[in-house]
Amino acid sequence: MDQARSTISKIFNGEPHSYTRFNLTQNMEGDNSQVEMNLSSNMEEEVGGNGVGDHLNHNSTRKPYAAQKLGRKPKNLCFMAAATFLIFIIGYLIGYLVHRKKDFAPTCETSVDSYIEPFDQETGPAPLMDWDDVKNLLAKKLSAAKFEPVLREFSSVNHRAGSPGDDFLANKVMKKFKEYAMNSWSDEHFIKVQDPPATGYNRFSFKNGRDERPQGFLSYSPNGTVTGTVLYAFYGQESDFGLLRNKGVNLTDRVVLVRVGRISCAEKVANAAKMGASAVLMYPDPAYYSIGDSTALFGHVHMGSGDPYTPGFPSFNHTQFPPVQSSGLPKILAQTITAGMANTILNKLGGQIEPESWGGRYQLGDQSDVITVEVNNVLIEKKINNVFGVIKGSVDADRYVVIGAQRDAWGAGFAASTVGTSILMELARSISDMVKNDGFKPRRSIVFASWSAGEYGSVGATEWLEGYLSSLSMKAFSYINLDRVVTGQKEFKVAASPLMYRLIESTLNEEYPFFGTLLDTKENLNSAVGNQVAQLAEIATRFAGHIVLRLVHDHLLRMDFMKYNNIIRSHVSQINSKINTVKKMQPQLLPKVLTMQWLMSASGSYSRASRKLMEDIKNSDLDDVEMCRIYNDRIMTVERNFLSPYVSPRDSPFRHILLGSGPHTLKALSNHLDALRTNHPEADGDLFHNQFALATWTVQGCANSLAGDIWSLDNQI
Repeated sequence: MDQARSTISKIFNGEPHSYTRFNLTQNMEGDNSQVEMNLSSNMEEEVGGNGVGDHLNHNSTRKPYAAQKLGRKPKNLCFMAAATFLIFIIGYLIGYLVHRKKDFAPTCETSVDSYIEPFDQETGPAPLMDWDDVKNLLAKKLSAAKFEPVLREFSSVNHRAGSPGDDFLANKVMKKFKEYAMNSWSDEHFIKVQDPPATGYNRFSFKNGRDERPQGFLSYSPNGTVTGTVLYAFYGQESDFGLLRNKGVNLTDRVVLVRVGRISCAEKVANAAKMGASAVLMYPDPAYYSIGDSTALFGHVHMGSGDPYTPGFPSFNHTQFPPVQSSGLPKILAQTITAGMANTILNKLGGQIEPESWGGRYQLGDQSDVITVEVNNVLIEKKINNVFGVIKGSVDADRYVVIGAQRDAWGAGFAASTVGTSILMELARSISDMVKNDGFKPRRSIVFASWSAGEYGSVGATEWLEGYLSSLSMKAFSYINLDRVVTGQKEFKVAASPLMYRLIESTLNEEYPFFGTLLDTKENLNSAVGNQVAQLAEIATRFAGHIVLRLVHDHLLRMDFMKYNNIIRSHVSQINSKINTVKKMQPQLLPKVLTMQWLMSASGSYSRASRKLMEDIKNSDLDDVEMCRIYNDRIMTVERNFLSPYVSPRDSPFRHILLGSGPHTLKALSNHLDALRTNHPEADGDLFHNQFALATWTVQGCANSLAGDIWSLDNQI
């Protein structure tokens, strides 16, 4: 009987040839499901005595009970035994299949047998809910009316990072995650940030006039005092400084006056420093920012993210790293001023007229336009808390998408943080409810994150990433940011990795003028969006929710790894053209052995690997869990492998060779060739050759990883 039962068990529940969504779990010892084990136990009780197998034990010294009672001959007893066996097998199969049907039902009622293991122990694919049903479920959970109380609950006048107001909101988030029956935890960091002077002030004085004391500031500016002449430089972009240099304007030791916008404050300061400037003043141009003449601006100028005093490693309290500073910290003073203060300066400047492409209104400044700038910011240590909740996946629980929102702000920060935090909480509530009450089973996990110290440069998020980099780089496949998602009523702004372009159909842009000011209030956001904050938040939540749910619903990650083919080819074509130009015009500046062959080959390897993976996916059984996991892992490595392994995150915070910044990027190679072509004093042919080789191997390494198995690699390189 044991052998028969084992054979039948193998037929119905043995090791499958390929995984499908209908397989029951098998434990590590090789036993079959708990359903079968419990049925066996019940049958033994019904037969009674010494167990089911005793009457078939030919070594037993006792006669079977039926033979003793009826005095049957051995031949008849054999027939009776055979008949009993056949009846038992039929009953067993019927019972087995009935229980199997119960287990496969789309909705699971509480079992009569309370000891049967729950269905969430399966290893096969989760029962796949139709995508339209998933979208409809989410839509039913969300409404503008539900957003109004959430927006009120997470509104706060004062919740700067590390403040009691920030901690109060963190506790609210944690309480909500627990209410939604999510696994939740917090993550504590001790960070160094710059705040405005607690006593004293930052100031500037133009042409020996009265001291101006702006309320706003730029965190991470060096402290000190400089005196120089004002130079108006439009938006402070590299192209803007290039125009000034071409006009013969002296840039050395100038105090540069620039508009806010187009590029980050940190980039403006870095560009000015490269030109030899001594300080930067930034202001909001009233033509683009209708925030009034006296509104203060707040921001930071760290050319990187995270705590700049723990670059590349986490700011946990127990870390014992020696004092170090990020290479992204600026070397020159930086300060914000109001539009009114800037207008006073601009109207008194002398010198050349600005280029026509800038507007042709202002003069650039001359040697008589002297200004003194003083910065006295205070470097302090703060304790911050990130708060997390997770909805675990039913198939690949150890693969997860992270969706997060900044919780802190300079002031009220209604658009900067309140709306995003409210959307985060509504998504957590809605998706948790879908899992608990509607039968939705995400294949992968969703991590909801509430970050602190976002205003100082994504400090909370970056420190968490640095703290768990080895785990996150292998298991987290996407991050969705909810900060500043509602800024207007006509358009929706989305930015993403090229891998996400197909998932996000279009990107539109509308500027909200109150970011980085104390005017970022509920009233001003309502005014900007026609009193439809709740309605737009609901739309944004549904949009973000669709992205998250799609990433955890489908068998394969919806990431377009083919998108990088054209991007790489475009860079390679540009570099090839410029190398040929330099070899013709300045052949002595490049090593003779330098050739484009290897970079072109690496580009081709990536193209072939991505096309081959796409073909393999099209020809695969998507019900094969293991195969899907292998494919998804290969897709997940794309972005990670475009991070140059040859530069330190301490020295180059943005290591992506296609989207990052620094000498390791393909864009930097192209710019270096421009410098070689013009015989710029900082150009170096040998340095270019080294950077060229490292970038080539970064592309090739990404292609090798995408190809998968070592025997599938392109052996031409």
